[in-house]
Amino acid sequence: MTRTRFAPSPNGPLHLGHAYAAIVAHDLARARGGTFALRIEDIDGERSRPEYVAEFFADLAWLGLQWDGDPVFQSARLGSYVHPGERLKAMGLLYPCRCTRAEIAAAATLFGPDGPIYPGTCKHKQVDPEGAAWRLDVAAAVALSGPLEWVDEIAGSQRAMPEVFGDVVLLRKDLPASYHLAATLDDAADGVTLVTRGLDLFASSHVHRLLQALLDLPVPTWHHHALLVEPDGRKLAKRRGSPSLGDRRRGGEDGPALAAALRDGRLPAGISLSRSLHTGA
Repeated sequence: MTRTRFAPSPNGPLHLGHAYAAIVAHDLARARGGTFALRIEDIDGERSRPEYVAEFFADLAWLGLQWDGDPVFQSARLGSYVHPGERLKAMGLLYPCRCTRAEIAAAATLFGPDGPIYPGTCKHKQVDPEGAAWRLDVAAAVALSGPLEWVDEIAGSQRAMPEVFGDVVLLRKDLPASYHLAATLDDAADGVTLVTRGLDLFASSHVHRLLQALLDLPVPTWHHHALLVEPDGRKLAKRRGSPSLGDRRRGGEDGPALAAALRDGRLPAGISLSRSLHTGA
């Protein structure tokens, strides 16, 4: 049975881009007689604001979207991330790193989907692990896993290329898991069989497929959908003040009508759907 999820982070209000992502996940599950889960990814330190969670519930209900079962909160799962992290350490695949973002930016010579690729400064050093982040030795991990593939419903079969990110952080200084590790573990724990998300996260699936192989996790199918973008081609973003769903809801706009328009590709003036951020091979 198909199971999808919508997994917003409560570090700002939802906007039309989130609405579109939720609708895609919801509608694919319903069309296939499956289930649609809601996960709140609320472990991003002080940026996670609990007051946004109630807004998320109201916004989704206003759009006419109903999730199955109780919402899942990442903050309640912190303990579940510890063992997989320790397992990767025991496999010799993680190493501690104390480099700052500024130091990485200054030393990097290569760039990937997330910006400067970590140059391996701490990889062969004796680094005090206390309070350090832990990075995945991607070359060693790929050598262990062997060639891997994953399937996107739109883009087709993909060869996993986690090297495009370099040695990503898997265990943060302040948390037992980074986005890459937490999302991969959560999708497995939640029984997600179809991972739906925007094209801006296409490349992340290369890393997630590697983690699935290393940790013996089930492998879902992916569905990377188009993004809603502004006139300059940038995706809608909370930090740039894209109009929130809450403001539209409180302003009396018809939620189901808005959802129907998004499904039909009838978008507000100045907003369009774009597949230009596709980074798959």
